[in-house]
Amino acid sequence: MVEGSKEKAQAEPPLESKELGFVAVMATTFTTVFLAEMGDKTQIATLLLSAQSGQTWLVFLGAALALIASSLVGVLVGRALANILPPDRLQKMAGTLMVALGLWLGLQATQSLIASSQTS
Repeated sequence: MVEGSKEKAQAEPPLESKELGFVAVMATTFTTVFLAEMGDKTQIATLLLSAQSGQTWLVFLGAALALIASSLVGVLVGRALANILPPDRLQKMAGTLMVALGLWLGLQATQSLIASSQTS
């Protein structure tokens, strides 16, 4: 019996994301999005809007709704792509997109710094 249970344990597939617990998925998602959003252009824009308008709670509500809406788009597109593409290809595409966006934003920042140093 021990031998049969060993074979059964070895035959079980590894945990997939569907089998992860609620708390694990929620904590991973929260941490990833929270850290990704720290110090980005959206946070800076929200800071400026709050300072300019003096309507802290309205700016918070608008920013929160915008993040919810953009996250919904990401979830729906991600689910659709997961049904079409294998997970490893999807990860490589996401990584490539993140690197490309980083390079593009870095180029924009460099151009902005050059332009502002020329006007000084």
